[in-house]
Amino acid sequence: MGDMLIWLLFFFIVVAILVMVIFQLISLTDLEFDYINPYETASRINKVVLPEFITQGVLCFLYLVTGHWAMSLYCVPYLYYNVNLYMQRRHLIDVTEIFNMLSWEKKQRIFKLAHIIILLVISLFWVIYSALEDDEFDL
Repeated sequence: MGDMLIWLLFFFIVVAILVMVIFQLISLTDLEFDYINPYETASRINKVVLPEFITQGVLCFLYLVTGHWAMSLYCVPYLYYNVNLYMQRRHLIDVTEIFNMLSWEKKQRIFKLAHIIILLVISLFWVIYSALEDDEFDL
């Protein structure tokens, strides 16, 4: 039962990260189609960048602490990329350069989205597997 609860916690954390990345991607798409102005887009995205980075770091740390080494190793490149962006101070979107960097920012979020979807599928598999395993012991 405990392992299933841990995997459920991981699953919901991954869903939270997924929502943050999709929100950023939607904001960039709205800017591309001129639904919102650059200042509003930058302020929306900049509000969720640090929570995304922190949530990803917490997820990687929880994988490490609970002994899920393979999942922790899978999260390390994404975490390293986020830390590298933060250390170089390139994690926030500049309002004056947003149109020049729009395609790069969208590609960056699409790669993040692909990584997180893979992580979500793996987490969902382990939630189902641990639930079935717990059910097996109850019989």
